[in-house]
Amino acid sequence: MSSEPQNIPSWQRCPQGSGLESLAALLSSVEETPDPISTTIKGTIPTWIKGSFLRNGPGKFEFGEESYTHWFDGMALMHRFHIQEGNVTYSSRFLRSDSYVSNSEKNRIVVSEFGTLAMPDPCKNIFARFFSRFQVPKATDNANVNFVKYKGDYYVSTETNFMRRIDPRSLETKEKVDWSQYVAVNSATAHPHYGRDGSTYNMGNSYGRSGFFYHILRVPPRDEPADATADSPDLSGARIVCSIRAPESRKPSYYHSFAMSENYVVFIEQPIKMDLLKFMLYKIQGKSFHRIMSWQPQYGTVFHLVNRHTGEVSDVKYRAAAMFTLHQINAFEENGFLVMDMCCGDNGEIIGDFTLENLRRGSGDIDKFYNSLCRNLPRRYVLPLNVDRQAPLDENLVTLHHCKATAKMIKPGEVYMTHEELHDAELLQYGGLEFPQINYEEYNGRPYRFFYSCGFGHVFADSLLKMDVHTKELKVWRHPGLYPSEPVFVASPNAAEEDDGVVLSVIEKSTFLLVLDAKTFTELGRAEVPVDIPCGTHGVFSNTKNAELGGSLTLATFFTVVSISVTLPSALTGSDGAPDW
Repeated sequence: MSSEPQNIPSWQRCPQGSGLESLAALLSSVEETPDPISTTIKGTIPTWIKGSFLRNGPGKFEFGEESYTHWFDGMALMHRFHIQEGNVTYSSRFLRSDSYVSNSEKNRIVVSEFGTLAMPDPCKNIFARFFSRFQVPKATDNANVNFVKYKGDYYVSTETNFMRRIDPRSLETKEKVDWSQYVAVNSATAHPHYGRDGSTYNMGNSYGRSGFFYHILRVPPRDEPADATADSPDLSGARIVCSIRAPESRKPSYYHSFAMSENYVVFIEQPIKMDLLKFMLYKIQGKSFHRIMSWQPQYGTVFHLVNRHTGEVSDVKYRAAAMFTLHQINAFEENGFLVMDMCCGDNGEIIGDFTLENLRRGSGDIDKFYNSLCRNLPRRYVLPLNVDRQAPLDENLVTLHHCKATAKMIKPGEVYMTHEELHDAELLQYGGLEFPQINYEEYNGRPYRFFYSCGFGHVFADSLLKMDVHTKELKVWRHPGLYPSEPVFVASPNAAEEDDGVVLSVIEKSTFLLVLDAKTFTELGRAEVPVDIPCGTHGVFSNTKNAELGGSLTLATFFTVVSISVTLPSALTGSDGAPDW
C-alpha cells in the first residue's frame, strides 16, 4: 500500500520531462487505406485470435488552406486490423460524416469543431457574414472518439447527439443516427457500459427552460429474432432511467464517462465547469469553444449514486475533494460498499491545452508543455451503500479490511470521502497512467485484480502497464521512441484466470500492431504496417463470431484527454430539458 502523502499534487510526484522528442510526426494528416493490405509478422501472433481490432481517432487536420486548432477536431479515421490464423491485414477509411463531406466539397472548414470555429463563407455579402455569427452552430457528426455497440450494430461516436453506423468489415459509413430522435437528450458519451443481458447504458444531457439535466440512458438488447435480419439503425426502446438536475443550469459540469457496477451507476460531478453564456458570447466574437471550460475546485466533487434497475437516486450526498477524472477503471459491490477505481488528477485545466500548436512543439519546448500537465494516477473511492443517519459524525464508515479509503458522515445524509492511492511509488517514474482497460466481458462490475493502461512519460503514452490492484505491483512494456495506443485485452479460449489472454496495442510511430501475453506482459509478436498511422483515441476488439452474429464486445475506452461529453454546440439545442420518464 502506498505511503505517498495525498496532499502533494500528482504532477509534483512524477519526474519532470527533459529532452523529450517532438511528436509532430504523430499529428500529421494521412491518406486512407480502404483496401486491406498485408503486414509483416515478427514473432508469433497466436492462431486462436480470430477477429478485428477496430480503432478510431483524428486523421486529417486541414482542408485547403485552413487548418484545425485542436487535436480533437481532426476528421475521424477508422482503422481495422483483421487477425486470422496468425496473419494480419490492415485497412483504414475516413468517416464520411456530414462534416467531412461538406469540408471536402468546399475545400475549407465549414463545420465548427471543439477547438475550431468555422469562419463565415467569404462568398457571402458582409451582412450575411455578420449575422451568421448569431446563429447557433450545428453539432458535429465527426465521430472520432470510439467504436460503440447497440443491439449488435457497431457505431462510431463522439460526444454530440450524432453517431454513425459502421460496417465493421469494410469500415463503410452508413446511416447517421440522432439520439434526440429516441430520447430527449442533446448528447451522449462515447463510453457506454454493457449489461450482461445485452442492454447498453450511457449518459447524456439536455438543456432548456427547466434547467440543465444529466441523464442516465438505457438501450435494451436486440429483440431476437425480430431484429435479426434488419439492416438499419435501431435504438428503439431507449429510455431515460433517471435525470439529475445540475445545481447551476448555466454552469454544468464537464463529464467524459461514468462508472457502473452490477446494480448501480455512479455519475461523478467534477468541478470542471462549462460556461454556457460564454459559449454564446464566443460564437459572436468568432472564438472557438474549448476555452469555455474552467477548473473551479471550490465546488469539490459530488458522486451521484443511482440504482440502475429502478432509477432511484440515493438521497445521500457523497462528496470528496476536487479532482479531475476522464476514465473509470472498474466499480463493484462488496459487503454493503461500492468500490470505485478510476484515474484521477488534481487539476482539470488540461482539456483546452491540447492544441495542435502545443502538441507539435519541438524538442525543448515540448518539455515545458509536458511539465505543465497534471499527471493522472489510479485512486480508489469507497461509497457506503447503507448509511445510518444516526451514526456518529466523523466516524469512518468503511469497514472493508483491505481498503484505506475513508467515508465519514459530516452531517446527516452527507458523506465526505477520501481516496486510497491505488499504486506504489514505482508508478511515478512512468509519469502516471491513463487509458485503463480490464477483462471487461467477465469482470466489469465485479471484483477484479488486474488492469492495463498507458504510462505517460511523454505528452502521449510511451509505455504499457499492467497493474495488480491487490499487490500494487507493475509489469511494464516500454521502448524509447515508441508510442503505444490504449491497450485492449482479449481473453483466450477457455480462459481459466482473469489474465489468460493477450493485450493488443497499436504502436503509432514505427507503426505496428503489438501483441503481448497478458499474464507475463512480454511480447509475443508484432504485425508491421507499411503506412503511417496517426495517434488515435479508442478501440475495440470484435471477434469473428460477434462481427457475424452481433454479440457482446470487449469495450475499450480512452486516452488522457480526448473529448467532451457535455458537448458544447448540442448542449444548447433541442429538448427543453424536462425529464423523459
